[in-house]
Amino acid sequence: MNTRDDLSDLRAFLAVAQERSFTRAAAKLGVSQPTLSYTVRQLEARLGVRLLARTTRSVAPTEAGERLLQTIGPLYDGIVTGMNALSEYRDKPAGTIRITADEHAVTTILAPALGRILLRYPDIKVEVTVDFGLTDIVAERFDAGIRIGEQVAKDMIAVPVGPEMRMVVVGAPMYFAGRHLPKKPQDLLGHNCINLRLPTYGGLYAWEFEGDGRELRVRVDGQLVFNSTGQIHRAVLAGLGVAYLPEEQVHADIREGLLVQVLDDWCPAFSGYHLYYPSRRQASPAFKVLVDSLRYTRPSG
Repeated sequence: MNTRDDLSDLRAFLAVAQERSFTRAAAKLGVSQPTLSYTVRQLEARLGVRLLARTTRSVAPTEAGERLLQTIGPLYDGIVTGMNALSEYRDKPAGTIRITADEHAVTTILAPALGRILLRYPDIKVEVTVDFGLTDIVAERFDAGIRIGEQVAKDMIAVPVGPEMRMVVVGAPMYFAGRHLPKKPQDLLGHNCINLRLPTYGGLYAWEFEGDGRELRVRVDGQLVFNSTGQIHRAVLAGLGVAYLPEEQVHADIREGLLVQVLDDWCPAFSGYHLYYPSRRQASPAFKVLVDSLRYTRPSG
């Protein structure tokens, strides 16, 4: 066997197995789909085993393919990490950083930082995926994620990137006109609540409260469901129901009288956003720039 060909073919197999698609893998590698398909078939022929199960709609590793993926995947990632680490010898940080974060974190935390980073370091590229689920950044091959501190797995390095947060319950004056204001979380069951659907789990987010020394999760109901807090914000301003949103997102609306806040005593503060990444990750200069720019320092005094 030709070692150089083997390495090239293994890279092709890894891309298809990880993307679960010849089309996406071909785009990732910068080759045509027929060329990629031929390369994988040649590898299978040399090894004498079928590595991928193909249908008209999907591609997935066979048992042998899954074993090869688990064996060589980490080794290949180590090679890529080692190569990327060489960028520290460049004059300027460079490379692509992939990050997953929810919509609010992107708007309030990530976007302002990127505005500073990208202007200063033109060789850094950032790919952002908006996702409300608890994404497995290792399996999905992200460099880092941004989530609420309590949601970050214990085996991750977590860097605070924002202050404490609080969720609040709000509704427009036109919605509450003629209705009783909720005095306790259970009263929400009698209101038209705007729900958030979590894509990862396919379920609706249960509103979380704390009072009288206990925690409470209320599964509300209503006519509207969105998978975006931005859409929920617009809907509550239009008087279409009651919403549960980050206080920072609606603070100005409350101050200007566009929204009415209720259940204030039931909405405590909690740990804010953290940037998290695998502890074994060897940070590139570009990634260090991102971490340093995002790191939050609590004001003194």
